[in-house]
Amino acid sequence: MSSAEFVYDGSAIDHTPDADLAMGEIVVQGDLVGITKRAIKADMLGAIAVEGVFDVPKTPASAVAFAVGQKVYVDGSNEPQTTATGNKLLGKAVLAAAADDDNVRVRLSQ
Repeated sequence: MSSAEFVYDGSAIDHTPDADLAMGEIVVQGDLVGITKRAIKADMLGAIAVEGVFDVPKTPASAVAFAVGQKVYVDGSNEPQTTATGNKLLGKAVLAAAADDDNVRVRLSQ
């Protein structure tokens, strides 16, 4: 049996986007969701964080509130949501966010 070889710690993974990405953009690749820590130019190797705690913007008009420990999903427009159906798991809220708050603080989890 062959043995696995350590590559890196995995808190960020390589990513080469098709279009320019700004710092703080949510990136969805299948069921893998991460956030850019720096801007990445199109067709250039960069990295997305898949661990860490981020303040994720939400549209206050969406009227979505989050309790501490609640799972946070993102929809097709990367808007934080509370429902899993049709959405991708981003992580868990680590700070309560009222419906009219501008952000939800999320600990990324895969």
